[in-house]
Amino acid sequence: MESTTEFLTVEECHQVDGALLTSREKFTARVAIYALRSLKTIALEQACPINELSAETITAWIHQDPSLQETQDGSFRNFFSQIVLGALRPLREIAQTKEGLIEDLTVADVIGHYEAIAKSSL
Repeated sequence: MESTTEFLTVEECHQVDGALLTSREKFTARVAIYALRSLKTIALEQACPINELSAETITAWIHQDPSLQETQDGSFRNFFSQIVLGALRPLREIAQTKEGLIEDLTVADVIGHYEAIAKSSL
């Protein structure tokens, strides 16, 4: 798993920016992508599927993440924990649509999901 202090890679940013989404939808997709990366890392470290991670485990990992320790205060880590936990719902929906596991989702899957939602709301 790639370790980085950036929320998204340059390539991921380009993929989101190229999507047919509003600014708000792009922000939501970016959050889901970073949450997916974080959840994959947590699941790998805990040796369990993402669906088996507890809110407490996710929150504890975020509070101990070295990339957040040096640059952010505790209130940001609390806020970010809620963001990652909130991203679980759409990630579960995407995985269910793909008839797979959250662990198997790709950036393209996440972006495609938000594009499909955007198209359906037209």
